[in-house]
Amino acid sequence: MAKRVAVAGATGAVGEVMRQVLLERRFPMASIRFFASERSVGKRLAFGGKEVEVELLRPEAFVGVDIALFSIPQELSKEIVPQVVKEGCIVIDNSNAFRLDPGTPLVVPEVNPEKVREHKGIIANPNCSTIQMVVALKPLHDVARITRIVVSTYQAVSGAGYKAIVELREQTRRLLAGEEARPEVFPYQIAFNVIPQVKQSNAFFPDGYTTEEMRMINETKKILGDQSIRVTATCVRVPVFLSHSESVNVETERKLTVAEARDLLRKAPGVVLLDEPDKQRYPLPIDAAGCDEVFVGRIREDPTVPHGLNLWIVADNLRKGAATNAVQIAELLLELEK
Repeated sequence: MAKRVAVAGATGAVGEVMRQVLLERRFPMASIRFFASERSVGKRLAFGGKEVEVELLRPEAFVGVDIALFSIPQELSKEIVPQVVKEGCIVIDNSNAFRLDPGTPLVVPEVNPEKVREHKGIIANPNCSTIQMVVALKPLHDVARITRIVVSTYQAVSGAGYKAIVELREQTRRLLAGEEARPEVFPYQIAFNVIPQVKQSNAFFPDGYTTEEMRMINETKKILGDQSIRVTATCVRVPVFLSHSESVNVETERKLTVAEARDLLRKAPGVVLLDEPDKQRYPLPIDAAGCDEVFVGRIREDPTVPHGLNLWIVADNLRKGAATNAVQIAELLLELEK
């Protein structure tokens, strides 16, 4: 059944990809509406051979909308989303506002699709870095039960929005011309640099972890449905435009050989195994860009622990890490009606 669909934050980096993915996956839409802040109201966005005018984001405007994909700041989501749900709309929210709310399902369709049934009007879309990691780890967890995860991320600037993309491009140009970098979006120069704090807004907690790192830790446990998993994370911003990369070390309850892990991942939904080290074939962010799959390679045993594996995981953070996952959740909602 075709749905009346809306995209909130339609002019942002994730919103733009949401629009694209809705068309690519041929999501059945009776109508489409785009919402954004005042500065974007009145813009006309191309969509499926026509133009759709951007409307002001306000709760009462969602009357008659069946499913809304939200990609707006966390504080705004906290304020607006519950009001939109009261209008009878189901919201798939890409912010951190509801992810750890016990009453809100946090869903990755390849991992815990059954959780969609538990929604009360809001379904949370996980953090981009968490999504790609759990897609790769779920098949291993099902067979050998993961007990500990150590992850270091190498996150593209697109995860911080359009202004961050522009900043990397402009800083690169300026530095190559012998000029000053002039950082604004990030606390330091990002071009030709690596920053162990993915956003200025990513505050440090008293224990030294950032909000991004705590998101990965807590969301991973919730999605995999196992609070006993020990997770530690270090999240880093790198001068790459698109696609996040992750170095992940896992310990399992029972031993998994490299061959077993490869076989499990080769069959796993949403995963592309790219692991031929003798041919120098492994996942790269430039190859993952524009794709919906999670790419996994560099699989090897960790000889320092009894049951350890290392993996290299790469995915397009705007697609599978945000927009595609949200549209897949919407597709699960359609499946519930069959």
